[in-house]
Amino acid sequence: MSLQQIRELVQDDFDAVDCEIHRQLNSDIALINQLGHYIVNSGGKRLRPLLVLLSARAAGADGPHPVTMAAVIEFIHTATLLHDDVVDASELRRGRDTANALWGNEAAVLVGDFLYSRSFQMMVSLERPLIMDVMADATNQIAEGEVLQLLNCNDPDTTEERYLEVIRRKTATLFAAGTRCAGILSDSSESEQQALYDYGMALGEAFQITDDVLDYSASAEDMGKNVGDDLAEGKPTLPLIHAMREGSREDRDMIRRAIEEGGLNQIDAIIKALDETGALAYCHQQASRAAERAEAALGQLPDSPYRKALAELARFSVARAS
Repeated sequence: MSLQQIRELVQDDFDAVDCEIHRQLNSDIALINQLGHYIVNSGGKRLRPLLVLLSARAAGADGPHPVTMAAVIEFIHTATLLHDDVVDASELRRGRDTANALWGNEAAVLVGDFLYSRSFQMMVSLERPLIMDVMADATNQIAEGEVLQLLNCNDPDTTEERYLEVIRRKTATLFAAGTRCAGILSDSSESEQQALYDYGMALGEAFQITDDVLDYSASAEDMGKNVGDDLAEGKPTLPLIHAMREGSREDRDMIRRAIEEGGLNQIDAIIKALDETGALAYCHQQASRAAERAEAALGQLPDSPYRKALAELARFSVARAS
């Protein structure tokens, strides 16, 4: 199944999420409307809200609440993007100027704060205290992941374990919170909720490792950013960690300097080292294993087209080119 075919299973819900996002962006502060609509219309896959919708239907939910929950997850994700781009001083995302490049850091941070607070207003409307509990923990974990990533920046001694801790907190936690909340809205059993949570965590891990591989292998046109942007920011992602572990002393020293200093002066030589050490193949293998764990977790759910689509998304997370 293509991503479009997967979306078609929940197309009406997906369209309703889009309407809800735009409705909830309304504010009597013009800058919030302007910047908010710019960022949510910036061409993302809307993978996280799609996961919520599919998970809810796979667990037997009906009614409008999964639509609200999907919009909540997209708002929180968008807020993290706004804040990330300020922290990283990014000027390009998905092939477009970042909000901070157009409106400045102050506006980007404050509109990100608006999206966070609006998402909690929307959660209150669901009248499910457990969802508030799950999402409060998730947003705290995400913030901790951001700080851990900051501590790892320009540190070539970052281990694979530290890297995985960052991506689990910073990326996978939001996937897992969304899928678990879908189970809560479905009044699923604890075992089904746990299965959805495990699926989301493993999928998020697979997705982020693949993202970090694509930073060195995809074209700027496909990714909407420049090859090696993570290295330019001094981020020791898994491809670099593996290459330093397996490469020659010269390769290790070169990659260490690049991480410590940031920049892309040695990017061609580093990409060669990644190839010679099998770093990208190793990362692809790790992402594939995470996707397999995600697919295995779905065995707790009843068979349905929605469960099959969730399994397809696990495969897509690794096979995608952007």
